[in-house]
Amino acid sequence: MKKWIWLMLLVLMAVAVVGSRGSTFFEQRPSPAVVQSIPVETRQSQAQSKEVDSTPQVSTDRLLTHIQKLNFQRYTTIERSLTRTYITTELRKLGWKPKLEKFSDGVNIFAERPGTNKAAKAILVAAHYDTVPLSPGADDNASGVAVVLEIARLLGSRPTPWTLQLAFFDKEEAGLLGSQAFVSKTPRLQNLGGAIVMDMVAYACYTAGCQKYPAGLPVTPPSDKGDFLAVVGDTEHLPLLNAFQNSQMLPSTALNKQESNLPPVLTLPIPFKGLLTPDTLRSDHAAFWYQGVGAVLVTDTANLRTPHYHKPSDVPATIERSFFTGAAQIVVNTTTALLERNEVLETQPPSRVNNS
Repeated sequence: MKKWIWLMLLVLMAVAVVGSRGSTFFEQRPSPAVVQSIPVETRQSQAQSKEVDSTPQVSTDRLLTHIQKLNFQRYTTIERSLTRTYITTELRKLGWKPKLEKFSDGVNIFAERPGTNKAAKAILVAAHYDTVPLSPGADDNASGVAVVLEIARLLGSRPTPWTLQLAFFDKEEAGLLGSQAFVSKTPRLQNLGGAIVMDMVAYACYTAGCQKYPAGLPVTPPSDKGDFLAVVGDTEHLPLLNAFQNSQMLPSTALNKQESNLPPVLTLPIPFKGLLTPDTLRSDHAAFWYQGVGAVLVTDTANLRTPHYHKPSDVPATIERSFFTGAAQIVVNTTTALLERNEVLETQPPSRVNNS
């Protein structure tokens, strides 16, 4: 793309790219549109502290157990069937009633827990469960599956105004086929307020130069360390994207060992549904963007950080446990807040000043 086009985009808004399937990751210097949230200690009222204290806490042991149980290639028909058996069994243990939704090339898994407010919408939390050939996919994407299952455990019996939906997509690695089949059922989208899609959330690196960025862009990367969690959303649904900015703002009284390891969050707003940045469309969130539904991609930036991307070495031993736990907690914090709020997740036009 010519340099002048990039310069124009930089004037319009932050342009960033995150790839979870061989894609690239573009990053701009800090600006109002790209926000990096860092844990801070703040004084809050007792009521606020009580609310934060009640936030469900993820279990590192449970997350790692799911990773270990899914430590096999999930590519063939038989392997993906075994994966579905594991996921549905775990969901039923937790009181969910998962449904298998077949499409021409595979099978998605869907489950729903109704909210207490019939007028409220639903939040969907999702991840793909298939892998490429020859890779057991601990990071890509057993990590995402594990977090969805942990949310099922923590929030399955927690009453919230909004409805909680879970989805496990098949055939993402074959071209986002599962998510495309999922959104083709348009009636289910009418009450969907937003979707959180995870694709690789378990790898971090802390040495200089371990985080890569594409060459040739008129921007300077913020860091050469892969220590942050990236969240990519469309500019038409900024409240959904911005919900992740507050996921770390916890008072010191609420911090425990797991919460203290929350990684920084980088929120990346993408304009025009990724039309000008097609590499931002390489995961299952893109299917929702095409349908006008707000969705975010939560990722560790894939091949631009981990050397194990789509390789046999993507095994449980190569994930970064502390980062994985912190990433999972951030998703739980954000999901919990979204389910309990009464908030429109679409970007609202700026209010007009009446000069009359």
